[in-house]
Amino acid sequence: MTALADDTGSDAAHDPPQGNPQEVTPGRADPRHTLGEMGEELATRYFRDRGATVLDRNWHCRQGEIDLVVQEPDGVLVGVEVKTRRGLGFGEPVEAVTPRKLRRLRRLLASWRSAHPGVEVSDLRLDVVGVLIRPDEPVRLRHVTGVG
Repeated sequence: MTALADDTGSDAAHDPPQGNPQEVTPGRADPRHTLGEMGEELATRYFRDRGATVLDRNWHCRQGEIDLVVQEPDGVLVGVEVKTRRGLGFGEPVEAVTPRKLRRLRRLLASWRSAHPGVEVSDLRLDVVGVLIRPDEPVRLRHVTGVG
């Protein structure tokens, strides 16, 4: 697996948005979906807290899905992959994003842009947000910018 922090733009750990992650637990039966949705909700709150506008969540096209499409206050359109884990047995959450996945995300963001021609954009960027949710520990959110 590729460690994104080694060869990318900015990488920083951040305080997660306020609120208990259990408060964002959706009603799905599959715990993998529940965990992923919790991470996406926390990432959404994180971007909104920074003044960004979340334009889309879980946007689908025939090439796949992009977790979040966000527009920064300066007009940069950001495609965000959110990886959420309960532990580090398989490494940091952001390490799960491979070069192949980044290529797919790049294509997905271009497809989103084509499908939304009315959105004014100053630039495009891909980011990864890793969310670590462990019992009895504070939630940890890591945002890596400009990954691809």
